Amino acid sequence: MSKPSLPQGTRDFSPEVVRKRNHILNTIRSVFEIYGFQPLETPAMENLETLMGKYGEEGDKLIFRILNNGLDRPEKQEKAREDFEKLLSGKNVPGITERALKYDLTIPFARYVAMNHNQLHFPFKRYQVQPVWRADRPQKGRYREFYQCDADVVGSNALLNEVELANIYADVFNKLGLPDVSIRINHRRILTALADLAGGADFLTSITIAIDKLDKIGLEKVKEELKARGISPAQVTIIESYLLISGSNEEILASLEQLVGTHPEGRKGLDELSYILAHEPASASLTIDPTLARGLNYYTGTIFEVQAPPSVKIGSIGGGGRYDDLTGLFGVPGIPGVGISFGVDRIYDVLDELQLFPADVHIGTQVIFFNMGKAESEKSFELCQQLRNTGLRAELYHESVKLDKQFKYAEKKNIPYVVIIGENELSTHTANIKHLASGKQEVVSFPELVNFQFK
Repeated sequence: MSKPSLPQGTRDFSPEVVRKRNHILNTIRSVFEIYGFQPLETPAMENLETLMGKYGEEGDKLIFRILNNGLDRPEKQEKAREDFEKLLSGKNVPGITERALKYDLTIPFARYVAMNHNQLHFPFKRYQVQPVWRADRPQKGRYREFYQCDADVVGSNALLNEVELANIYADVFNKLGLPDVSIRINHRRILTALADLAGGADFLTSITIAIDKLDKIGLEKVKEELKARGISPAQVTIIESYLLISGSNEEILASLEQLVGTHPEGRKGLDELSYILAHEPASASLTIDPTLARGLNYYTGTIFEVQAPPSVKIGSIGGGGRYDDLTGLFGVPGIPGVGISFGVDRIYDVLDELQLFPADVHIGTQVIFFNMGKAESEKSFELCQQLRNTGLRAELYHESVKLDKQFKYAEKKNIPYVVIIGENELSTHTANIKHLASGKQEVVSFPELVNFQFK
């Protein structure tokens, strides 16, 4: 029998890790709720046609397809073999696969809005915390199964939404103790204007996909890829001049003004960026980054990306943007939207590497009653239940064994308080309370125990 193993790119999460993850998730959820967002969940799988063609050429390759049931039936085997040949050639074959694991939370959300738009009250503000799957090459900070936390507003064109989403990023990372993250912004209309100047709007997807790889492959490789995609050397020079724009936000805006300011799309993008910067959150500064492209086809306006502190080499820990016609992909045009996403797994890695998790994050059980014998344990269980009824997390050790073993159990579980009720305590109706970290001990009566301040 082979040793048990996990699929590549997936992980088990121990209780210690889950508590750390919950610290992140609960922090994000609390901020979402403060800003008026409502929770939503969608299925793990979607119809393949819902997902395909929504993430660009590169994204479509990373969608996990699910094989149909019944392909092992003798009457279907011949047809299945033929269909597999078509599938391997890159075609969509409904006879083989009609469903896929969801690639992100945004497209399923758009599908939900399209299906339920007559019942929703707009603007509809939702947040979603669920796993997604990508057939990517696993590496540090990149997994095949990972959680996303999204917040989206649909049914509103107001730039107030972008401002609030920037504030949500700032609030979350401040609460997590990561105030020095970099919140970068750009605008797809500026990229549209650039594409128009560099050969035409048909090149927008090619340009954004190539620019999106700038951090990974460098400027020269991006230029080579642009040329390989049919963009002329002269047009590549225009794109290069755009990518070399740098300086303060004011200086970047001035350079962009010279390059795309007279183009209608570029003008609109510059005006919207200027508005957002004028209302940026006091707790975090926004930075215009012309190289930010986010190569997903559905973005149409402002785009966001959050970079981890420079001391941690892990890249993006959040991103998003405006997608004014996303529901139009599902036959319901005219519903604008904007949203952001948090990369929980990468945020975890950053907090772990910088040792920023709270000291008490591992505490689950707050009080443990030691098991000192049959009569003693019965009384301990009764008192344990009373503490549980007050909301205190308490447990009774499962059997009467040596105190050393019970102490080791409490220490390994990071339980701060021990309650000991032995033969003497049972006869005097008292409990001996010990704080393990300090060694301090107190004796209280049974009635007083329920009001004791376990801090």
